[in-house]
Amino acid sequence: MMSTYTTLIIDDERLAREEVRRALESYPEFEIVGEANNVEVAIGLIEKEQPDIIFLDIHMPEKSGFDLLEELGTVPEVVFTTAYDQYAVQAFEVNALDYLVKPLREERFAQTIEKVKLELQKKEEAQKAPLASHQKIFIKDGEKVYFIALAEISLIESLENYARLYFGDKKAMIKRSLNQLEEKLDPNTFFRANRSQIINTEYIKEIHPYFNNKLQLVLTTGEKIALSSRQSVKFKKRNSL
Repeated sequence: MMSTYTTLIIDDERLAREEVRRALESYPEFEIVGEANNVEVAIGLIEKEQPDIIFLDIHMPEKSGFDLLEELGTVPEVVFTTAYDQYAVQAFEVNALDYLVKPLREERFAQTIEKVKLELQKKEEAQKAPLASHQKIFIKDGEKVYFIALAEISLIESLENYARLYFGDKKAMIKRSLNQLEEKLDPNTFFRANRSQIINTEYIKEIHPYFNNKLQLVLTTGEKIALSSRQSVKFKKRNSL
């Protein structure tokens, strides 16, 4: 099954956006989910759509493509498009995948697409592998910023489309569902306790029988976690209880 990559086109000129759109028609795996003609609109679209790749004009009124990247919390892969070639060095300094000079040339665009697909496929493979406990993650919760190892996280709780992470004596929110996090976490270390909680098994202090053959876990941090019926069975099998 062919992978699909969500794509945004950002350029203040309508004809330039149409040029990129036409060029992408030959590559159906790139799904265009929106267009923007300025930085403010682009930021809203990027936050909403979380695209895999953006085709971004550099020279725009008021704010440039570089200004846009500086304002983003999470930056997708970037291909710059511009009528000027003097920005090339700066483009690669911000880790753009490629730099295209308008008008676009078919052969050159094809080279860019191959480069983009290769990078996105590598990303896909990396995302399939669980994160090791020693790996660190970056969390920005409001004005606070944390850079912590996964091993430091004792508990994760669901709050609709957000998750609250507990680490040390702190907690922080990230915009990820519990299901999304569970897919990325090492199942040898992290265990889904119930619909709304994931625990780090390294923090289990006590295991107690609970009603209806369920289990209750007490963490070293003091939290008491009730396992669901299904997860109680899984936990018992996993630990030969």
